[in-house]
Order: sequence, then C-alpha cells, then structure tokens
Amino acid sequence: MVKISFTSPTGGKSPKEGHSLVTEEDPEVGTHVAERRSSGQCLLMLLGLAFILAGLIVGGACIYKFFVPRHKLEGHLSYMENRKDVKEPYYLPISEEADIREEENVAFINVPVPSFADGDSAAIVHDFDRLLTAYLDLQIQKCYIINLNTSVVLPPRSLLDLFMKLASGSYLPQTYLVSEELVVTEKIDDLSELGIFIYQHCVGRETYRLQRRDQISGLQKRSAEVCRSILHFGNNFVTRTSICEL
Repeated sequence: MVKISFTSPTGGKSPKEGHSLVTEEDPEVGTHVAERRSSGQCLLMLLGLAFILAGLIVGGACIYKFFVPRHKLEGHLSYMENRKDVKEPYYLPISEEADIREEENVAFINVPVPSFADGDSAAIVHDFDRLLTAYLDLQIQKCYIINLNTSVVLPPRSLLDLFMKLASGSYLPQTYLVSEELVVTEKIDDLSELGIFIYQHCVGRETYRLQRRDQISGLQKRSAEVCRSILHFGNNFVTRTSICEL
C-alpha cells in the first residue's frame, strides 16, 4: 500500500510560523511616506496662508478705497468774463471732494452750483484709457458722453497737482473763460461699451452721445433747442460747456 502526501507551500508550518502572506511595512519606506505627507501638509498650509494674506491685502485696499476720506479741496479759480458790464472777476469754487485716480488713469470731478452765474451742478468723469468724457447733470439726472479732448483736459496727475495748488492758495491765476457747444445726437442703450467707470457713473440714467457743434455740418434749429450749461475746469482755465438738445 502506497501512501501519498502533499507538502504545504509553507513547508508544513502554519502561516504564523512561516513567512506571512502580507509583508510587514519596511521602516525605511514608512519614513519616506511620512516625509511626503509632512511636505504636502506644509505646502497646503503655505497656500492657505498665501490666500489669507491676499484676502487681507485686497480687503484692506477696498476698505481704504471706500471708507478713508479722499482729498477734500477748498479753493477757487477766478476769471474775467468778456463783457463790458463786468468789472469784478468771477470765482469758480472747489468745495466738493475731488477723486482723481492716477493709477487708473481716471479723473472724477464734482462741480458745485456756481453762485455767480447760471449753471448746473454736475459730476464729470474723464477716462484717459477709454478716451471718453461723461457729464452727469445732477439737476436733471441725465448722462452725456463725448470723446475726451486730451488737448484741453489735463491728465489725472497734472490735474491733481493743479487742484492741490488752488486749494493751498499758492497758485491764484487770473484766468480766462472758454465756451464750447455740444449737441445731443443719439441715445445710448448699451452702457457696457463705455467702460466700468462711466458705466457706474451713468447706470440707471438716460444716457446720450454728444458731438461738438462745429463738427456737425448743416446743423441749425438753434431756436428750437434747449441748452444747459456746466461751468468747470480740467485745466488752468474755466470752460463753459453748453449741452443742447431738441
């Protein structure tokens, strides 16, 4: 009689006595894994700190922009009107806050109601990036858009310097008056093409495009027009801007 037997792969030993089917973790490999986990955690922590720091910087800038008072200027620019019955100079006061953003190439100018002549209070935006000027007539709440005249309006940095001189009293020029006549040509329905600054300035208000009268051929009908005037300055002389529409 022949007896046949089979030898276990473990050499007759139980798994506990022989080699384990699952190898134990190598201490050296475990150390490398722990180091990689630690590096990943440090990287995540640094990214989190960077986001927090960026949020603090942006938040601080917003708080400064919206809550810290801007330059409040008080001064005047005097000029003589070309009339025989006028012997004393007129004064265009600066009594509102001027918000001139040099880094954004935009100048915001608040025009108070002149006490010396007919005129409307207005808020004016000169956008040197879009090359546009927006007049907001505060009395009738209408916006008017025209191409920026860079040969007349000083850039923001120079305009701020002029305002500061006038406000300090160190610069008191006897200047002159320039008149210009602008005519309403069409209504603007889509304000998005005007840029963010003018959009925020005019959104929710009727907005119209302007053109200088001397650039429109054959335009007459002056007797049927209604014109409103804004006295302001974007240079060292005063400008009377008349905006006319039918």
